[in-house]
Amino acid sequence: MRYERIREVDPAIADALDGERARQNDTLAMIASENHVSEAVMEAQSSELTNKYAEGYPGERYYGGCEYADAVERVAIERATELWGADHVNVQPHSGSQANMGVYLAMLEPGDKILSLDLTHGGHLSHGHPANFAGQVYEVEQYEVDPATGYVDYEGLRKHAEQYEPDIVVSGYSAYPREVDFERIQAAADAAGAYHLADIAHITGLVAAGVHESPVGVADFVTGSTHKTIRAGRGGIIMCDDEYADDIDSAVFPGAQGGPLMHNVAGKAVGFKEALEPEFEAYARQTVDNAVALGDRLQEHGLDLVSGGTDNHLVLVDLRPSHPDTTGKDVEEGLEAAGIVLNANTVPGETRSAFNPSGIRAGTPALTTRGFDEDACREVADCIYEVVEAPHDEDVVEGVADRVDRLTDEFALYD
Repeated sequence: MRYERIREVDPAIADALDGERARQNDTLAMIASENHVSEAVMEAQSSELTNKYAEGYPGERYYGGCEYADAVERVAIERATELWGADHVNVQPHSGSQANMGVYLAMLEPGDKILSLDLTHGGHLSHGHPANFAGQVYEVEQYEVDPATGYVDYEGLRKHAEQYEPDIVVSGYSAYPREVDFERIQAAADAAGAYHLADIAHITGLVAAGVHESPVGVADFVTGSTHKTIRAGRGGIIMCDDEYADDIDSAVFPGAQGGPLMHNVAGKAVGFKEALEPEFEAYARQTVDNAVALGDRLQEHGLDLVSGGTDNHLVLVDLRPSHPDTTGKDVEEGLEAAGIVLNANTVPGETRSAFNPSGIRAGTPALTTRGFDEDACREVADCIYEVVEAPHDEDVVEGVADRVDRLTDEFALYD
């Protein structure tokens, strides 16, 4: 039995943790930003470092007793530097959003201008949505993907940047299924005299493995999450040239947050070591191959994919052409009842509410971690299509649930 000590102190939480472990074992995680970390990463994140305050940076802490915290952070930085090739790395941000905040605080003044992709077209809240701090502190204008192709219009972006004259251009997205041309976005930023922030939160692992072009050495700043396709401890990261190092470090601490979560930094370090192993490149390539197979089979069933396919770890389905009366939320709820967990998502040219949008987003990182190959992902696509056809039909949902049970047994996650 797991969680024995928790159960002695707090049975309600132990029950919830047991339930979550069972849920992850028995369902297919297809939310594109989720993954399953190793037992080693989870052990690091539950280590005694959770007890330690370590405000500051290695060798320059504001508290004593930080020799092992220093050792862990230095190793995390060294491994991140090897993975992505950046001059300077800060591994302390608590999340990808706080990594973005660190860059904004370091380089912008309140009221400065941000140019970023619209949320409904695949952007992220922290890129300037009005409900987010970025949209409240800075002036934000947003670009869109080409509604006909689903691709970023790079020439249009350049013209937009020259007209708007932003202080920073943001690239990197949360629901964009195509490879990002960071060189062309850098050219747009250069044309406007702006900084370029590349947010690779979703594709950190794909970039580290070389299956997606890297913005490191191209963009002025690169931020990311450390728990998505890279499968390390949960949190964020900032990478930049040495000339910006002091400004970035000061913006993270004390600018955006206090003491780092050293147990999470330990989890990052362990996950980075795993990503440096040769097997990780094969994992990243399989993640993309699985997404392509998933998307191709969905198209064979007559579903429309934004941009017509994928180059990365996710597919974005626009339900309007084939199922105009079905919403993304209908499909999300039907699939969850069957044991497939993905999310309803806005699509370019969205005509519904963001709370009940017209699309679904499906990712393959967690499936690939379980050992899924292209054939298994094609079967998952068949399951998704069945629920899209009849999301409220209990017999359909029950039939798909039986197939999911077989798949989760075949590709077991935890003992």
